[in-house]
Amino acid sequence: MYFYCEKCKKKYPISSMNYRCECGGMFHLNKAANEETVHEVTIGHMHTELLSIKIDGIEYLLKTENLLPTGSFKDRGAYTLINEIHHVGIEKIALDSAGNAGASIAAHAAAAGIDCTVYVPKETSPDKLRQIAAYGAKIVKAEGGRMGACQAVKENLGDAYYASHVYNPLFFEGMKAMAYEIYEQLGESVPEYIFLPVGNGTMLLGLYYGFIEIGRLPRLVPVQSKNCAPLYEAFNKIPASPKTETIADSIRIETPKRLNDMLAAVTNSGGDVLIVEDEDIVRCKEMLGRRGIYVETTSAAALAGAMQIFGKAKPDNYRVVVPLTGSGLKG
Repeated sequence: MYFYCEKCKKKYPISSMNYRCECGGMFHLNKAANEETVHEVTIGHMHTELLSIKIDGIEYLLKTENLLPTGSFKDRGAYTLINEIHHVGIEKIALDSAGNAGASIAAHAAAAGIDCTVYVPKETSPDKLRQIAAYGAKIVKAEGGRMGACQAVKENLGDAYYASHVYNPLFFEGMKAMAYEIYEQLGESVPEYIFLPVGNGTMLLGLYYGFIEIGRLPRLVPVQSKNCAPLYEAFNKIPASPKTETIADSIRIETPKRLNDMLAAVTNSGGDVLIVEDEDIVRCKEMLGRRGIYVETTSAAALAGAMQIFGKAKPDNYRVVVPLTGSGLKG
């Protein structure tokens, strides 16, 4: 198992202190088909249910990632990332996050005995900061939003390994498990559609890589807020518009680092990219709440997208999966 550059194909060990190639290319992971990932450190069960609900007579299959140990789908990526770097002797990490990835990685790092520092935008919610701090991670607040936090951690890494959920492909390797779970839960078959909220694309790419390995692709349909939709704009080849605030703050990513990979995942799966209004996101969060399901606001964007396409009618043989990406306790 090793990293390689998407541009020049240069190889790097996963223990490398480089977070991208010297030529500027992003890392991808090379792993032999029969090579197993490490499972030495755990903070709990990494399997979630596929819950069937009906809204106006239309069935949706909810993947309850909101019930993972730290309340976010990012536990899957953090689990594999921390296990692999712990196995090769990494003892100190740093990362940037607006909350969920920071909590997931900090929790797994704590279980592995790895020193962890999380750089966050200064406006990160107090609830998310309390969760990160609970795992013993050091928190550094940065000016300049997400981009400022990203720049700050890069400038202050020192001897710490950059455990990024965006740059490090081990995170995407962990996310692939979700594709295999869905496949098994549907009787070794692939759903017709998966609608999911998208910011940096960690879930999108993990699902895409997983289903590629399985050998069949569902239509992957990322959903973004109308107020911040760089993937939607790139996919539809329309000029970029100014980005404004959205209640779906977890996916407010103005310049995704893996945009080209994200576009390939949507195109190759025969999918689409949707935008939804903040009002629709709020309405879908309330709908889920009335059914006993409490999710982070961003999670509801995926259901809003699914209802945009299938809210009035859906072929009976179409199975539509909607991942619930985070717990409502996160905001």
